[in-house]
Order: sequence, then structure tokens, then C-alpha cells
Amino acid sequence: LSIRGNIIFDVFTLIHSMNKKLLNIIFKAISFSLCLFLLTNIKANNEKENWVDSVFNTLTIEQKIGQLFMVAAYSNKGLTHEKEISRLIKEFHIGGLIFYQGSPYNQAHLTNKFQSVSKIPLLISIDAEWGLSMRLDSTTAFPKQMTLGAIQSNNLIYQMGQEIGKQCKRLGVNMNMAPVVDINNNPNNPVINSRSFGENPNKVAEKSLMYMKGLQSQNILANAKHFPGHGDTESDSHKTLPIIYHNKKRLDSVELHPFKLLIDSGLKAMMVAHLYVPSLDNTPNKASTLSKKVVTDLLQKELNFKGLIFTDGLNMRGVSAFYDKGKLDVQALIAGNDILLIPEDIPSAVAEIKKAIENSELTIKEIDEKVKKILSAKKWLKLNTLK
Repeated sequence: LSIRGNIIFDVFTLIHSMNKKLLNIIFKAISFSLCLFLLTNIKANNEKENWVDSVFNTLTIEQKIGQLFMVAAYSNKGLTHEKEISRLIKEFHIGGLIFYQGSPYNQAHLTNKFQSVSKIPLLISIDAEWGLSMRLDSTTAFPKQMTLGAIQSNNLIYQMGQEIGKQCKRLGVNMNMAPVVDINNNPNNPVINSRSFGENPNKVAEKSLMYMKGLQSQNILANAKHFPGHGDTESDSHKTLPIIYHNKKRLDSVELHPFKLLIDSGLKAMMVAHLYVPSLDNTPNKASTLSKKVVTDLLQKELNFKGLIFTDGLNMRGVSAFYDKGKLDVQALIAGNDILLIPEDIPSAVAEIKKAIENSELTIKEIDEKVKKILSAKKWLKLNTLK
């Protein structure tokens, strides 16, 4: 103790004996270094906060339009397919990919490759309702939603959502096209059935919410589907345009109930189904995906949904049978969708979107709002930190 005290005394003696001018120089140097450190960190934080605007302000109209497309990608189709996806990214500046069949190793490899050739980080999604094994080999298969509907503890569904989210993140996937929020209230439904949590709207809502929360706890976007409810149909929108005959009051109390709960609880993304719902829009053969009354008036204004809005696949016959290539994409944007899922012909779509802007069917302001929503979602996913 006496030795330590002597050392401290000697230090104070030395400082006291130093020239005041020298002390002032040392103090200024320390102050300057501290200010420089603080300014550097403030600048870095501001750049991170302003990432959306800084990227948006560099985009051409072609690059803005490109952000609206999400293209199907496969990790089992070989080099020709890989080159085609790379071409679409470079030439048309597409904003995202949805992966289908393949293997986790190949998909991870392709994700890194595609991210490296994209100017703006790609939004990577997968249709993995019961986990990655729905699309990929050698991965974990979780129970389908009908089985989960029989579980008493909804916390188990939350834990499942967390685990699927962790596996998605490990693979470089940012969004899961789940949960299915449709109510299984028609035994003749050819496409939903076991993909639904059940026939009780309250239970479907509760269990869907836990799946959503589990995914989003891992910073993975949950994408609820198929708005406004694909459960009570007897046909498949992949093949034709199904009809929902219920009135608005019934839709509010049954089909829309789970969607409302998820929206009020912070859902990040929604997929709109290809359905004909005359009580919402009685325009002949007008799919809900292409209806401004459904996508803008109901979903965004009445239900106050602020997240990303996706079309269902635009290659599905429920919509593609009624429109020429490219014109379908325009109608989906006019309706209020943000992201065009699996467009059939990107060059035609780009040309038609530009024409629609020139003809004032779409405005630059509308395109800009969609692009900023997409960039904001990418920032929430921390894609702005990709190296």
C-alpha cells in the first residue's frame, strides 16, 4: 500500500510540476480525439438511419420498378437457371427472390451469389409453411397447420415459429410465406384444408398470431395469407378464379377475423389471394388481387394495414387467364399491391408499367411510396448491413 501511495504521489507531483501550457495542449488533444470519435459515430448512425433515403435517391425509374418484382428461383435447376436469375437481377434490378425446390447447401450458395451481383440487397423469401422441408431436402419437417390446430399450448407454436425463423436466417432467407390464416370451413376445398389451423376463427387467429410472433422474433418477416380468406372455396386459384359468396358482415366476423388480429399485433407482410368476392367488388372476373376496393380500401384504409402487400403468384390461372402479360402487373399495382410475386414476363411488365405512368394510370408518387416501403422493410431486416 505504501509503495502504491508513493507512486500516486509522484504522478501528482509530476503533473503539478508540468508547464501549464503543455497541460493545455494535452487537454486539447484529448478533447479533439473525443469529439472526433463522437462525430464519427454520429455520422455512422445517421448514415444507417438515412439508408432508405440515400439508396432511394440514387435510383432510376427502371431501378425503382425493378424493386417491385419478386422472381421464382430454384437451387436444383443448374447453371442455365442461375445465369438467367443473375441476368434478371443485373438487367431489370429485381428486388427479391422466392426460392422453391432444391437443397439448403445449393440455396445458400446461390443466395450469396445473387446478393453479390445486386446493387440493392435482395429480399429473399421461401414458401415454408411447415418449415424448410416444404421446399428443401435434408431439412426439418414440422407439423402442418391442421395438426398444430389440435395443440392445447399455443406457446409450442410460438417456439416452432422461432425455430423456423432461426433456420431461415441461417440460410439467408428474410421472409417466410406463412402463416396460412385461412379458415378451414369448406370440406371440399382442394387447396387449403390441412394447411389451415382449423375451422374455428378464434383458434385460427390465436395460433396464427403465435406463429407470426415466433418468426418475427427472429427478424424474419411473416407473410400472412391468403387475404381476404381462401378457406370457403371449392376450387383452386392456381387453376381458376374461386368465388366467395358471403356478404360483408359474414366476412368481417369469420374470414377477416384472424387477419385483423395479426394486423393489430404488428404483422409485417400480407399476401392477397386471387378470389372473386362480389360483396367486396362485383366487377365481373375481378380477382381480389386486382381490386382497389379490396387491396386499398379494405386492407389498407379500413383495416389500417401498413406492411408490405404481396400479390399471390401472378402466374396462377386465377388471374393470368384474364389479362395479357404485363397488363396484369399494372392492374395489381393500381389495386395497391407493393410486390408482384412471380411475374410471367418481366420485360413486358416493365414496359407496361412505364406506359401506365405516362398515361397517368399510375403516378411516380405511387411507385415511390411502394419502393420506400420495400427499402424500409429491407432496413428492418438489417439488409443494409450486408457485406
